[in-house]
Amino acid sequence: MLERKPIFPNIIEMNYQAGHMIGCNVYLVFDNDEWLLIDVGYNEAVDEILELIRQLDFPLSRCKTLIATHADVDHIQGLAKAKQQLQTTVTAHTRSAQSIREGDKVRTFAEIEAQNIHMEMPPVEVEVLVEDGDTISVGDVELEVWLTPGHTDGQLSFRKDNLLFSGDNIYRDGCVGAIDAHHGSDIQDFIGSLCRIRDSNVEWLLPSHGPVFRKDNALLDSTIKRLEGYLHMADFGTCAIDWPLMDEFEREIAQGIMPK
Repeated sequence: MLERKPIFPNIIEMNYQAGHMIGCNVYLVFDNDEWLLIDVGYNEAVDEILELIRQLDFPLSRCKTLIATHADVDHIQGLAKAKQQLQTTVTAHTRSAQSIREGDKVRTFAEIEAQNIHMEMPPVEVEVLVEDGDTISVGDVELEVWLTPGHTDGQLSFRKDNLLFSGDNIYRDGCVGAIDAHHGSDIQDFIGSLCRIRDSNVEWLLPSHGPVFRKDNALLDSTIKRLEGYLHMADFGTCAIDWPLMDEFEREIAQGIMPK
């Protein structure tokens, strides 16, 4: 049995737990033996994630559901595989459900011809549809559902006390999830979601990529101002050639550096 390395009470993030990069951030929320996952990542990550869960002594039969923060391939490609092995349900917002059920390669970014990206996107049924203000429970732990559109129209965040699982809304370096009309991006909605996060009293942001970090209203203000500028620009900045934050995060993971 592995020692559990929760980043907060009742929360394990699988990259931090593994001590190396597996993929997107996958959060295991638990209370006693019952647990759920927020995102699962690519197909290739599923076996390692489930083996880690076994070694952490969580019964695979007690997985309540698999949550999709939104319908992008890097978050949901492994859903069908994980669901089959765990015999559980999939939870998503109504606006994401169709793309997940159909395995829509274009809206999920699995197929980008111009960049020679051609990935499988296995369809999978979504049994549980959630809306803003709903609550997802695992044991006695409750997650409040926030609809935070902008990156995609079905982007969800989840509040637990002073923590927010913030999806692809904002990262520690002030970057945001890709803005692209093909998968439902809307800059004005994005600004509204960031304002909601800024104006809330949450203290920690648990993003879908990169390190967990304390909410910083100055950082949010700067990002909101940048996105407001995007309303009047043709280039949304989605063609970056690298992302230094992820190199930094990988070093931190390897060194066992936890949020502080």
